[in-house]
Amino acid sequence: MNGRILALIAAVVLAGASFIGQAKDAEPYPTKPIKLIVPTTPGSPPDLVARVIGEKLAPAFGQPVLVENRPGTGGIIGLEAVVKSAPDGYTLGVIAMPYIVSPSLVAHMPYDIERDLAPITLVNWHFPIFVVPAGSSARSVADLVTLAKAKPGALKFSSGGNGTPPHLAGELLKRAAGVDITHIPYKGAPAGVTGLLGGDVDMMIGARGALSPHLKSGKLRALATAAPRRMAAYPDLPTLVELGYSGVEISDWQGIVAPAGTPGELIARLHAEIVKAIAMPDVNQRFEGFGMEAAGAGPAEFRTHIRSELRKWSKLVRDAGIKAD
Repeated sequence: MNGRILALIAAVVLAGASFIGQAKDAEPYPTKPIKLIVPTTPGSPPDLVARVIGEKLAPAFGQPVLVENRPGTGGIIGLEAVVKSAPDGYTLGVIAMPYIVSPSLVAHMPYDIERDLAPITLVNWHFPIFVVPAGSSARSVADLVTLAKAKPGALKFSSGGNGTPPHLAGELLKRAAGVDITHIPYKGAPAGVTGLLGGDVDMMIGARGALSPHLKSGKLRALATAAPRRMAAYPDLPTLVELGYSGVEISDWQGIVAPAGTPGELIARLHAEIVKAIAMPDVNQRFEGFGMEAAGAGPAEFRTHIRSELRKWSKLVRDAGIKAD
């Protein structure tokens, strides 16, 4: 058999393989259930977001979306499971701002967030509120700063643990206001709120969803927000930046990611369906009930946001000497 015939056979084989590959790529997606991994416990903000989004994606895709909770190690266990999954669009994960902090708190990460995960959609924002007990003598942030300067180290602020958004917000305030306030980490945000209500701590910069019921009941008083802008639900509440505390700005958030290498067309379709979901009035209503605001940023913008967050919080963790619980 001469070289020309061999070359012809090879070309036919390659063309056939290409056709088969194209046919396979043209198969409808999805043809089986989609798994959505949540790296924390049921009832947490990432879990709530996953279940709302999953409920809307299921009818849109004609396949069940199965929410699977894999809590532990600051989101590392769940996101590692996403990273190790096939990049075929059938395993997705929820990423959140606290999980961006985790690489700065552990000695060895089993994955690289930027390299090993493919951002799909930034789903929502979750802005914090600066609160004090109703019985506090502080009627403003300036009052609280004055008290803190008069008694260095005496005033305490709570959080749900080292490296959580309320802890990071408190550290930002310490630097911007030039005060010495003591961090008291609790095992979870609800415990941190309980400590505040019980008078064991003096302040908290915590999630709106956890604090709003106590603001409405009159047990807590809001002084400001650490959000980058005034909140729609509390339009009269000033931001800390407005009050002169430069850089005291933090936003919790949740988004959807896939394993790196997931085809671009699948990322685009998933993003389109998620954006449709978060634009629905009932979804916005549920987000509002959770103390959240819909976002919707796409893959490129979300990737830029993740990169910025990684650098911002790693610097604060390093400068403040924050260690894992």
